[in-house]
Amino acid sequence: MGKRRDARDRIEAEIIEIGRGHLITEGAAGLSLRAVARDLGMVSSAIYRYVASRDDLLTLLLVDAYDELADAVEAAAAADPGADWPDRMVAMAHAARVWAVDQPARWALLYGSPVPGYSAPADITVGPGTRMIVSVLAVVAEGILAGDVPDPKEALPQPLSGDFAALRTEYGFPGGDRVLLKCFLLWATLVGAISMEVFGQYGPGTLSDAALVFDGQIRLMIDTLRQN
Repeated sequence: MGKRRDARDRIEAEIIEIGRGHLITEGAAGLSLRAVARDLGMVSSAIYRYVASRDDLLTLLLVDAYDELADAVEAAAAADPGADWPDRMVAMAHAARVWAVDQPARWALLYGSPVPGYSAPADITVGPGTRMIVSVLAVVAEGILAGDVPDPKEALPQPLSGDFAALRTEYGFPGGDRVLLKCFLLWATLVGAISMEVFGQYGPGTLSDAALVFDGQIRLMIDTLRQN
């Protein structure tokens, strides 16, 4: 059974690796199990033993990308344990940007246009998909506990306050509604700024060094967190 499991894991890893390449050449909407099987040197009917459908392949690739991105962000957070929380936040943001710039097709799978006809299964993708923002929330929580991030306790209007209460419970976040709203702003800025660059939305020749602009954007968001 162990050898059989190892062989299956190896083939699934090869399917994911080939799928990554097809994301670059064909895009997410153009993925084909038959084409993956051909590149794997496998008859098309045999691949269904490992991946039941194109949607299952997309799910495998989503989880793979979410986890690799989160690994990069978490590694940046842990790289200098003695750094203060703003510096760690900047390092995490830059790690996300570097990963996305290096892997634009995979970033597009995560944060680009939805694939027609595909709905990601929440029970499989939500955990990996929230790892990055959970890491961000953990660092903001350090700022709250250190007294660097003001935490007014007045509630926002419903239903937003109820939504935020559920998130605080789920992720153990100590901040009130207004801090959590700022975290959503930071999250939107992080993903949006990276997407602007990766998808070429700034236009050719507009920025000499997009990393400097990104750094400024993230530091402005950190300043916003520190304001009342």
